[in-house]
Amino acid sequence: MAKKRHSILTVFVILGVIAFILGGTMILFLKLLGPSSGFSFTEKIGVIPIDGTIASSQTVTSQLVKFRKDEGIKAIILRINSPGGAVGSTQEIYREVRKTLPAKKVVASMGNVAASGGYYVAAAADRIVAAPGTITGSIGVIMQFIQLEGLLDKIGVQFEILKSGEFKDIGSPDRKMTKRDREMLNVLIKDIQEQFVNGVAKGRKMPVEKVRKIADGRVFSGARAKDLGLVDVLGNFQDAVALAKKMAGIKGDVTLVYSRKSKLQLLDLLLGTAARSVSEFLQGMKTQIEYRWSGPLAHRP
Repeated sequence: MAKKRHSILTVFVILGVIAFILGGTMILFLKLLGPSSGFSFTEKIGVIPIDGTIASSQTVTSQLVKFRKDEGIKAIILRINSPGGAVGSTQEIYREVRKTLPAKKVVASMGNVAASGGYYVAAAADRIVAAPGTITGSIGVIMQFIQLEGLLDKIGVQFEILKSGEFKDIGSPDRKMTKRDREMLNVLIKDIQEQFVNGVAKGRKMPVEKVRKIADGRVFSGARAKDLGLVDVLGNFQDAVALAKKMAGIKGDVTLVYSRKSKLQLLDLLLGTAARSVSEFLQGMKTQIEYRWSGPLAHRP
């Protein structure tokens, strides 16, 4: 009798082990097939969101490199909702997109806003898709300073500055800019503006003079941008997916693989819109030169 009970117990243990192994395998399998896993039996297209002000390039460029090296990713979509931002970071993303083109087709999909630096990045792609009402364009450079000289005089605060050269404290909030200051900064702005114009002309395969004529900071609707040759297709994100499939020669369904958010991006989501607004305000108080549109929709991804 004891021997029979032992045999039954052994059978149950074996069945339990088999069930555990099968269950674990099923969970692992489902996880691998999850939307963020990148594992799929269908062809894959990578999606990289570019939301809000461009302050850093690291997240986007590293994801571009990752998708570029992944043989399973057949094309890449840049989903842009940005008014632009820092010049250096924008140019770094542009360059990484251009380096990706020989390996993968890249489509830029514009959301509400893809202006200034947001457009600069889009111009690097193979094709650009925008909604008719997308705010885009704003090809230009902006440099802002806060002038506090009058306020400081009223409250009796003075700055003592020792400098090695005439222009070392240019843009300082405690004094007005001189004519020579403005002349020097205008030379800098024209140089960086010309870099923007040449970047768009190269990416869009347009004559430099044609780009220069509309590079005065003005914004366009997506529909108008298409008429000017700044956009290829009018449509939504799904139209961008369809275009990427066609360009990559994909038949049938595709799996969209989204870039994973970093811990800093997740923290930014937790902090919410109010915290981001405060951060952007503080950033705006710093002297900086940017490819950025400052319109009413500029900070709304």
